[in-house]
Amino acid sequence: METKKYFPAKQDIEKASETLTEILEMTPFQRNSNLSDTYGAEVFLKREDLQMVRSYKIRGAYNKIRSIAPNLLKYGIVCASAGNHAQGVAFSCNKLQIMGSIYMPTTTPRQKIEQVRMFGKEYIDIVLTGDTFDAANSAAIEYARKSGKTFIPPFDDEKIIEGQGTIGYELMKQAQEPLDYVFIPIGGGGLASGVGAYIKMVSPETKIIGVEPLGAACMKTAIEKGEVVELEHIDKFVDGAAVKKAGKLTFEICREVLDDIIKVPEGAVCTTIINMYNKSAIVVEPAGALSVAALRFCADKIKGKRVACIVSGSNNDIVRMEEIREKSLLYEGLKHYFIINFPQKSGAILTFIRDIIGPTDDLVHIQYIKKTNKDHGPALIGIEVAAKEDLDALIRRMEAHNISYEYINENNKLFEILI
Repeated sequence: METKKYFPAKQDIEKASETLTEILEMTPFQRNSNLSDTYGAEVFLKREDLQMVRSYKIRGAYNKIRSIAPNLLKYGIVCASAGNHAQGVAFSCNKLQIMGSIYMPTTTPRQKIEQVRMFGKEYIDIVLTGDTFDAANSAAIEYARKSGKTFIPPFDDEKIIEGQGTIGYELMKQAQEPLDYVFIPIGGGGLASGVGAYIKMVSPETKIIGVEPLGAACMKTAIEKGEVVELEHIDKFVDGAAVKKAGKLTFEICREVLDDIIKVPEGAVCTTIINMYNKSAIVVEPAGALSVAALRFCADKIKGKRVACIVSGSNNDIVRMEEIREKSLLYEGLKHYFIINFPQKSGAILTFIRDIIGPTDDLVHIQYIKKTNKDHGPALIGIEVAAKEDLDALIRRMEAHNISYEYINENNKLFEILI
């Protein structure tokens, strides 16, 4: 006998919304003038970055914990998270006065670890283990099994999915008029499952677009292969969505409710973070920028349409901003690194600057050690250009002056070693 597949019911998501009124108020749904003008569309942002824990994850976490029988809760709970789910669980532990053990990857930004401590206070303990979410998740599940504590999954759970789906319930009430597109970030798929399912039930004509980081597209891969698969390697930069393996429940729901999945390069995510801060004064974390970053890859489709993007979180550590800027410049073709073989004579670098660096170019990095008994010596040079097209002119000048160079932006192994 075939087991009936789970699909979130409209009334269960609405019931979860009632449960969440114990701790939450509806987050804003705002038209963004800059994005609307840029894409020739009506672009609205669902501001989950303004949640009390600065991400949507509190919804699923609290809804799940409130569904657990008190006789089980007294033993405590366990979760694994790269940060946002952990904060939701920590807040819930403090609110409900239950003990929680929170497993986090060792790569989790310090800012997120400190936020978890702040929300959980004396009701939580933090265990840093493994360098990915998946490794921390495995350790947490094993600990829950041995200790008898209840495990609170980050995404692959009915009550988690229904809790996240309350965003869809709110969004449909706030939109007033029909939406043509809703863009939803995907890590393990809990948010996309809950929101996508609710919207499809009440507005089936609305296109639901999932958005994943290019370096961790576990849901897109699963749907293409027709089954959940574990990615061998992932890019961990978009830490809130860097998941190797989609959930089984979320996979079944997502392949039914999603109209498409967009894979967004990490560099484009970085550009979006910077633009949202500079142009709209909105602070977002990498996962929180995914839905907005996807718009540039769907510009033709959304023109003239009503579009909603779920801004999923704002837990961004300020110490990451230099890395974010660097990744953005590289992706947009505005920063370039070369190994230049300079003659070992006085004034060689000054001559290079005079002859090669254009009036709108900026020499931003130079690393050179003069070596004796050598005719030439290599230097690592970084140059920012004003426009992507300026690279061609820069290279033409180097070739015209017989500069010996190696362009390393596209040499991944050498680039990672030197930069």
